Amino acid sequence: TGGQCELGFRFATLVQAADYLMTYKYVIKNVGKKYGKSITFMPKPLFNDNGSGMHVHQSIWKDGNPLFAGDQYAGFSQMGLHYIGGILKHAPALLALTNPTTNSYKRLVPGFEAPVNLAYSQGNRSASVRIPLSGTNPKAKRLEFRCPDATSNPYLAFAAMLCAGIDSSKN
Repeated sequence: TGGQCELGFRFATLVQAADYLMTYKYVIKNVGKKYGKSITFMPKPLFNDNGSGMHVHQSIWKDGNPLFAGDQYAGFSQMGLHYIGGILKHAPALLALTNPTTNSYKRLVPGFEAPVNLAYSQGNRSASVRIPLSGTNPKAKRLEFRCPDATSNPYLAFAAMLCAGIDSSKN
């Protein structure tokens, strides 16, 4: 896509990750403006082209140990699978925060590598929760929630995802 880029940053705590995202957006918009370019973080700015998501990778750690690594499906722990279950169970409510605009839902259609299935899978990009192929290192075990987009408030969206995952981990 003309001018469409994928950005990533190093993992961080929930609030720090939201701060990074807000800083990225601020800097990118201002640099673009300086060079006379129009910058948008719209989920679906062009009708017949791929949209722009804000895929959120998540892992939970306790005392320096990754809690998602285990011997279940895709190398996940039981706790990690329950966490995924929470994301899926609460997805309708989560999307109110992670996909807050009408344009958000224009991105979530088949044929454009969008997460159109309320499911989890290792490697399947049409699943709303994907477990990236990360090798055998337990520290790299994480999930990717693929529905969110950059029109969301990351502080609210990230907190809601964490609460949804923890809810099903406990219940």
